[in-house]
Amino acid sequence: MRAVRLEAIGSIALLEVDRPLPGPEDVLVRIEACGVCGTDRHLFHGEFPSKPPVTLGHEFCGIVEAAGEAVAAIAVGDRVTGDPNVSCGRCSQCRAGRVNLCSNLRAIGIHRDGGFADYVVMPQSQAFLLPADLKPTHGAFCEPLACCLHGVDLAAIRPGAAVVVLGGGVIGLLTVQLAKLAGAATIILSTRQASRRALAEELGATATVDPSAGDPIEAIAGKSGLVPGGVDVVLECAGVRDTVEQSVRLARAGGTVIIVGVVPQGMKVAVEPFDLLFRELKVLGSFLNPFTHGRAAQLIASGAIEIDKLISKEVSLEEAPQVISNPAAPGEVKVLVVPGRG
Repeated sequence: MRAVRLEAIGSIALLEVDRPLPGPEDVLVRIEACGVCGTDRHLFHGEFPSKPPVTLGHEFCGIVEAAGEAVAAIAVGDRVTGDPNVSCGRCSQCRAGRVNLCSNLRAIGIHRDGGFADYVVMPQSQAFLLPADLKPTHGAFCEPLACCLHGVDLAAIRPGAAVVVLGGGVIGLLTVQLAKLAGAATIILSTRQASRRALAEELGATATVDPSAGDPIEAIAGKSGLVPGGVDVVLECAGVRDTVEQSVRLARAGGTVIIVGVVPQGMKVAVEPFDLLFRELKVLGSFLNPFTHGRAAQLIASGAIEIDKLISKEVSLEEAPQVISNPAAPGEVKVLVVPGRG
């Protein structure tokens, strides 16, 4: 079969490899669609820990083509989405219910072969059923939505709350929709790209801000800003230094800041501990998708989340290495790799 392999840091190629065989508790899935994530680009540049050589791709959807003899809840022919984060179930973090912090976590598409391929093998425990009539391209959004759900869960957004989302990529735009579903009365998205600001307003943002047009802190939380004094919840979804530093300054006293965006490993930011103390800010990291993948699949299947407007383009496996090894194009939200494309 074909597979997009990260051979080493900075080296990625489409190769012919052996089709994997499912073990007794595994399913073999024919990939229909797999999303390109910012983490894939971090992996290419060595900014996120991985185990090359490995087939990339962790946001996938497909059809079960074979199942091990111990597989019970999944059948050949089912459409499934895969939770890529395989925890051990034995370590102290797993036993405490924090499977995303598993000491032995091995993620599909990062530590073990993933979905930028014709086929992927995964444990049946990681497979979640999707409706047979669901668009496969929609199923590929379950993993990023699951990560957004965890961030929104941690934020504990209350009906009527004021929320700022920093970053207009797919994570930010999904988070805008979840904040709306949670009942936020004010949802402000900050991003430089005009097309993403317009899209955010279509998806539920009550206002948008261009941080390059002036001081975003003043525009949002200043005396004459959109929410003088700051907002209840800030969700940082860009993973860059500026937005991480802005996030703590945008929250009101007693507010909550959730870091959802994946920052490059080793990046440092300037934060004043006195400010965190004096204003009693809650600053939390939101890592992966503990027990949220099934909910994400249900939300996608329900049609409650707008997906089509988030798809920038579909590419073939042959085109995938070029896409992953280069920065996102201006205005790009989500590129999907579709192995069946000619």
